[in-house]
Amino acid sequence: MDERDYYTERQETKTTTYVCPKCRQSYEFGIKWLRRTRKKELPRGASELDRAKFAKARDYMVRIDDMLYCPNPRCRSRFEIPNSQTVVFV
Repeated sequence: MDERDYYTERQETKTTTYVCPKCRQSYEFGIKWLRRTRKKELPRGASELDRAKFAKARDYMVRIDDMLYCPNPRCRSRFEIPNSQTVVFV
């Protein structure tokens, strides 16, 4: 059984402020996250190993966006999101 069978997936957008490393202007960016919420019941046909994995499963979020573009028309540089956190447990 695949790990995705244990979760319901939904995309969310969180607004965060970052500073462009080139022009030093701060802007708000909408960052896309994938929220995985644990299902209420285990799917049918699960083995004992699957039941143990499902018991330990918990909700978490995975960041989809890795790169941002500066909205300043003079800059337009592309930069990585400075936060190294890509997975957040809820």
